[in-house]
Amino acid sequence: MSRVAVVTGAARGIGAAVVDELVQLGYRVVAVDRCRDVPGVPYALARPEDLEAVVARHGEAVAGLVGDVRSRADMELAVDTAVRRFGQLDAVVGAAGVLAGGGPVHQVSDEALEAVWTVNVLGVHQLIRAAVPVLQARGAGAHPRIVAVASSAAHQALYHLAAYSAAKQAVVGLVRGTARDLAPYGITANVVSPGSTRTAMLVASAALYGLGDVEEFARHQALGRLLEPAEVAAAIAWLCSPAASGITGADVPVDGGPVG
Repeated sequence: MSRVAVVTGAARGIGAAVVDELVQLGYRVVAVDRCRDVPGVPYALARPEDLEAVVARHGEAVAGLVGDVRSRADMELAVDTAVRRFGQLDAVVGAAGVLAGGGPVHQVSDEALEAVWTVNVLGVHQLIRAAVPVLQARGAGAHPRIVAVASSAAHQALYHLAAYSAAKQAVVGLVRGTARDLAPYGITANVVSPGSTRTAMLVASAALYGLGDVEEFARHQALGRLLEPAEVAAAIAWLCSPAASGITGADVPVDGGPVG
C-alpha cells in the first residue's frame, strides 16, 4: 500500500512542490492551504484556484482541503481526512509559512508579529499535535515521519526580519524537541532550512528590501543561483521516506551553500 501524507501550505511554492514530489513517489496526499490572506502579512497569499490547480494535476491521488494551520480543529480535520480518504497516515509536512516585518524589530507591529509567530510556529505545533496520535498508532514499522520547513533565516541575522528569523528558529527548536519526545515510538521529526528559493515569499522579501529583482538574492548562496522549490521538496520527500530512518532532530540546510 502506498504511503499517505498531509502537507500544509500546499497551494503554491515549496508546499505545492512537496505535493508534486510525493505523488511522483507514489504517495497519496491531503493538500491543505488557508487560501486567503492573513492580516499583518504584506503580500497576497494563495487563492482557492491555486489549491485547485495542485489537486487537478494529480487527480485521485490528492485531496484538497481549505484549512488554517493555526486551527487545531482544521489540522485534526486534515489528519482525519487522510485516514478516511486514504486509509492511513504516514507523514506530515508543515510547509505553511509567512513573512512580515521590513523594519527595525522595535517597529514591527503587533499584527505582523502575531501573523509570523502563529502561522510559522503555532501552525507547525497544531499539525504535530493532530498527527501524533495517528502516527503512534501506525507503529515504528510504518516509518512515521514529521518534517517542517524552517529557513536559513533561522541561522543568520537578516536585516529588518528579526521576527521572521526568530519564528523560524523556534520551528527548529520545536521540531528538535518533538524528535526527542517521539523517538521511543519510532517517529522521526526533522526540519529543512531552505535558502533563497524562487517563491512568492521571495518576491515579498525583495519588495521589503526595495530590490527590483529576486535574482539579487543569488549572490548570497555559494551556488550563485536561486533554489527551485522542487530542490527543497526533494530533500523533504527523502526525509519522509523509510530511507531516512536514521535521522531525527536534524536541521537539514538546503540553502545553496554558505558564502564566505
